[in-house]
Amino acid sequence: MSIYKIHPIVMGTKVFDKGMMTYQHDYGKPYTIPIYCWYLEGGDKKILVDTGEMRPIQSADREKNIGGPIHTFESGLARWGLKPEDIDLVIHTHLHADHCENDYKCVNARFYIHALELAAIHHPHPLDFRYVEDYILEIEGAGQIEAVTVDREIVPGIAVLHTPAHTPGGLTVLVDTALGRAAITGFCVIRENFEPPPAVRAMELEVIPPGTNTNPYAAYDMMIKVRDLADILLPLHEPAFAAVDTIG
Repeated sequence: MSIYKIHPIVMGTKVFDKGMMTYQHDYGKPYTIPIYCWYLEGGDKKILVDTGEMRPIQSADREKNIGGPIHTFESGLARWGLKPEDIDLVIHTHLHADHCENDYKCVNARFYIHALELAAIHHPHPLDFRYVEDYILEIEGAGQIEAVTVDREIVPGIAVLHTPAHTPGGLTVLVDTALGRAAITGFCVIRENFEPPPAVRAMELEVIPPGTNTNPYAAYDMMIKVRDLADILLPLHEPAFAAVDTIG
């Protein structure tokens, strides 16, 4: 079994209403989320989860809000001695634009994307404006995509679990580390979604579904499933990881 170290790299941010993360909770509060590219170090492949924004806003106020630096794709990879062409595998949690804008730069990579996510980006529902198919046309045309249709191992020590809590083809990435199994969530949440404040727990809610979701009841159940199978939870937009070099 391969053991990995996980390196969260901030490659973008969004500033919006906190309720975009926390369903039916904390609407009206301005909130800044980091957008991560996760480098999985270990084994014989250079592996990323998501690729972040193409032109991230790099500002002192946003870095202060998330508690860490914001990188371009190239500078973020360079921190770990990598260039885009060095990447062998990319696993996508989903295909909202902020998670796949740098795909075309990974010319030697194989991309693992759920089949339902590929369908969604080409024919999105009118409610979901976050899909922009232009960002995957180059890798699609080059034959770099492998469609995922079942829960499966990608390489030893890394597996994916279909969790359509936020989008139809969301994939939670399960990574074996020295500290146990980590789960990079396939849905856009922060730590508070898994650790609700007392006022929410008082309503007998164990978790808070993503602020945007395909079905809030199903999303709630999927979150509990992911929570219970992981030793380390890595909510996809949790700001606390912005100042962290390595997990695991």
